[in-house]
Amino acid sequence: MIVVSNTSPITSLAAIGYLNLLHDIYGTIIIPVAVYEEMTGLGYSVPGTI
Repeated sequence: MIVVSNTSPITSLAAIGYLNLLHDIYGTIIIPVAVYEEMTGLGYSVPGTI
C-alpha cells in the first residue's frame, strides 16, 4: 500500500521514536515537497522539525 502523509503523523511518531511504524505498516510512504520543507525547517527553527 502507498500512503501520502502530512506533517503531523511523521513528527509525532518521530518524537516518540516510532517513525519506522509508517514503513512497517504501509511500505511506501510519499512525503510531498511542501511537507518535507515544513519538517526540515528551511534553515530556521520550526517546532516539530526532524
